[in-house]
Amino acid sequence: MLNVGAINEGFVLDHIKAGKSMAIYHHLGLDKLDCCVAIIKNARSSKMGKKDIIKVECPIDMLDLDILGFIDHNITVNIIKDGQICEKKQLKLPKQIVDVIKCRNPRCITSVEQELKHVFILTDPEKEIYRCKYCEEKYDDRRDKKRR
Repeated sequence: MLNVGAINEGFVLDHIKAGKSMAIYHHLGLDKLDCCVAIIKNARSSKMGKKDIIKVECPIDMLDLDILGFIDHNITVNIIKDGQICEKKQLKLPKQIVDVIKCRNPRCITSVEQELKHVFILTDPEKEIYRCKYCEEKYDDRRDKKRR
């Protein structure tokens, strides 16, 4: 049995789809933080079969919930204070994301104006479709491939 120590103050990202924890680790910039991070991959789960878990011992304000909601809005965020879960946050799809994904349209202004931020707007919440703010190029696949 694997034993990962409890954290005193921080957060636990639970119900991550198996194999997605490293992408979340990099997107959230957890590698740049000077705090303890534990990644558990392929943990047994009665609900999901297998899941990943990330434990981070630093304040929750270091976490960008919009990026996390875009990656997977089914992740549960458990906030830990004094070694106990004090709050659970359910994520939702953000209405807008900035500099998380890049527009693939070669004619988009972001291809020419390199300093422009890549802004995507949620245009269809049911189908989880995002479109570029500038050229309306569709992005709707989480594996960084666009569908036409």
